[in-house]
Amino acid sequence: MFTDEQYMEQALEQAALAAECGEVPVGAVLVLPDGQQFIAHNAPISTCDASAHAEIQVIRAACTAIGNYRLVGAQLFVTLEPCTMCAGAMIHARIARVVYGASELKTGAVESLYQLLSDERLNHQVALKGGVLADVCAVQIKAFFKERRRK
Repeated sequence: MFTDEQYMEQALEQAALAAECGEVPVGAVLVLPDGQQFIAHNAPISTCDASAHAEIQVIRAACTAIGNYRLVGAQLFVTLEPCTMCAGAMIHARIARVVYGASELKTGAVESLYQLLSDERLNHQVALKGGVLADVCAVQIKAFFKERRRK
């Protein structure tokens, strides 16, 4: 079993791959209770699919692999605080725990702007841990956008 930091390092590697493809550098790792792992990175630009965020990509891969849309007991590690779309998918998939790196003050839907994963009005709540390798995650995404603005 890896630590939260080790899973986040894997997610950071995926985010770097996204950046190499010209995508916003966000990476995700999903771990099932049996230890099976799935990895993905952002791909909306390359796939022409607005929903192809790293979190959605990794949830789709895991659901397809197990033949079920529910990922009970799964943990998801992502380099950037999830948006509303991704948080909604996590709730519907019944993910048990989400760990993220950098906060997203403009669109973060799990702590910064909204608190969807802990909203007791919804039918499922997700345990949450933010700030894992936050500085490294933030530097990676800031560097990407700084380079884009330079061009």
